[in-house]
Amino acid sequence: MTFEDMMKMKRLGETAVSPDGKWLAYSVTTVDLEQNTKTPELWLQAIAGGEPMKIAVAQPHDGGVQFAPDGKRILFLSGRSGSEQVWLADFDAATGVTSNPKKLTAISTEAGDAIWSPDGNSILFTSAVYPDCPAITAADSATGDKCNAERDAAAAASKVKAQIFTHLLYRHWDHFSGDKRTHLFLAAVGTGAVRDLTPNDAHDVPPFSLEGGGCGCAFAPDGKELAFTENLDAEPAISTSTSIFTLDLTDPAAKPVKVSTSKGGNFNPAYSPDGKWLAWRSQERAGYESDRFRLMVYDRAEGSKSASQRVSESAVRDLMPKFENWVDEFAWAPSSRGFYIVSGHNGSSMLAGITLDGKLNNTFNPMFDAPKHYSRAVWSDLHPMMNGAVIATQMHVDQPSEVVILQNTVESSTTGPSEFTTLLMTKDDQITHLNDALLAQLDLTEMKDFWFTAKDGTKLQGFLIRPPGFDAAKKYPVKFLIHGGPQGAWGDSWSYRWNAELFAANGYVVVMINMRGSTGYGQAIVDGVNGDWGGKPFSDLMEGLDYAEQHYPFIDKRRECALGASYGGYMANWVEGHTDRFKCIVSHDGMFNPESAYGTTEELWFNEWEFKGRPWDYYGKPDAENPYRKWSPALAAKNFKTPMLVVHGQLDYRLDVSEGYQMFTTLQRLKVPSKMLYFPDEGHWVLKPQNARLWWKTVNDWVDEWTK
Repeated sequence: MTFEDMMKMKRLGETAVSPDGKWLAYSVTTVDLEQNTKTPELWLQAIAGGEPMKIAVAQPHDGGVQFAPDGKRILFLSGRSGSEQVWLADFDAATGVTSNPKKLTAISTEAGDAIWSPDGNSILFTSAVYPDCPAITAADSATGDKCNAERDAAAAASKVKAQIFTHLLYRHWDHFSGDKRTHLFLAAVGTGAVRDLTPNDAHDVPPFSLEGGGCGCAFAPDGKELAFTENLDAEPAISTSTSIFTLDLTDPAAKPVKVSTSKGGNFNPAYSPDGKWLAWRSQERAGYESDRFRLMVYDRAEGSKSASQRVSESAVRDLMPKFENWVDEFAWAPSSRGFYIVSGHNGSSMLAGITLDGKLNNTFNPMFDAPKHYSRAVWSDLHPMMNGAVIATQMHVDQPSEVVILQNTVESSTTGPSEFTTLLMTKDDQITHLNDALLAQLDLTEMKDFWFTAKDGTKLQGFLIRPPGFDAAKKYPVKFLIHGGPQGAWGDSWSYRWNAELFAANGYVVVMINMRGSTGYGQAIVDGVNGDWGGKPFSDLMEGLDYAEQHYPFIDKRRECALGASYGGYMANWVEGHTDRFKCIVSHDGMFNPESAYGTTEELWFNEWEFKGRPWDYYGKPDAENPYRKWSPALAAKNFKTPMLVVHGQLDYRLDVSEGYQMFTTLQRLKVPSKMLYFPDEGHWVLKPQNARLWWKTVNDWVDEWTK
């Protein structure tokens, strides 16, 4: 596989399933490398089989497709009118033909994240507005919308682009936040009338989050109530305490009611199909974005009672209090008697059935029961079907995402409701085939895993990919990849940014270690990196590489290069000052000086949790008691010797570009062979196709220069 091959691959995006279970709608993005563009398009395909077809009413760059509850219409988001708005079209469930597209919304601040109400008479969407403008109401939408339009026009026309900040989180990831806040809106399908459901709210609804995206909201089955996510803390830059609220949609004067109880983050509310329950993913500890994601269930009838009337102390309960891994995603079973969940597990993900009494049905888990080729996979985007099957997105380290259907192979289960039965998948169960022809031409080698025991007795996992055309009699150089997060993991997943198969393709063995901090091995392993950034995680990495060198004789330990991004970039910087075993290092978006990084990042909750406080909390104390200095790569600069490539983007507000500048300046002054690749138009990730091409060429050339 070459970089150009990877750019030719079609990238699966959002998916939707029709109410009758017969049609799959999905987005596919195509890259034009020479034009430096990515173009998403909407497609439709019969789940029972047949050729995919473009959705006729959609245009390139349209997205957000959703089927109406009655299956007779679709909604989608389109910017064809000059701004992103909600559009509706008729849908023929017999033929899959779409027709008669009409624009529903015309709000000046544009629309996103649209979903249908259960009766199909309303559309909920998000829009970023100025909270001090008059509220947009069904009776008077013009006044508030005019205020927003005039404010936007004035800002665009002004010759002065300066901003005045009065709060933190004034920028986030790759953009400045400004004065707008995201609100939830309801649009009437019949009239197009729009009203703000969170009027004049100074907070974002939903709050900015990487947890699932979308509107962070859900309708009750009767359409009379809405559940949504919001963070009401006065300083969101230091808070992860998002809560679940419900809103009575039958009363325009109703106020949101908080139903979640944990102090940490609460995400992805979803009502049971019978309306009796509300579930969401929850974290217990405030300020910790990588706390265990639990599955919480709220008894709506019990919650409506007074405290003295309740049978239990709380209407909210943790469905699986002893389950140590994260619930990454969940979906209600159509019967409302349980859930399907996805949970990271040993470098892949577990797909399982959970009953309402919290029983985990492992016989349902394809990780244990499926044919060998499918014994590992990463699952997402679950769509449970009435017949007990599940439509989901699946990826492997050697295969980009595709949509598959998991069929029941037995009629009933003795450990749960009838829909929780053993699911087995074969190749014939794959619905989409976006890249079959291209993948058939490529030599993508199998990933192997290995386990080793750290010095303190902790068992950890690593992965290895051999190069194409592998010859066991030869010695191969190594690319040693260090994952970000630090609460992340390597495993059986595809990436267009750090693609393990592409790293191996030009003649390298790729070694990856899931060190302390990695997800999918229980929360104790995840927590093992907190306050110990350069401690056990570093020794885990070195011991894991030692194990690979000892057990795979084709590894040439004299020719190894370490590469990492984000936390992996931090660790690359730490490696620079604490071992000379590598011939070269690549540090992408790495933290060089934790004290300066604290002052330039936007998500202060992260640094305050990981380094156990604020820098000034440690002033006057010895470095050994100050995590900001104890784990600072900058303070080991006198040991820098290994040739290093530094990569950073100007628009990276998570780890400011100054961290990369400091690292490169230090290397140059020490006369360590070094180079810096700087992107003025990229953030934490390199996303533009031609920038990505330069990234891969520069990185591979650097590794080749020092190891080959």
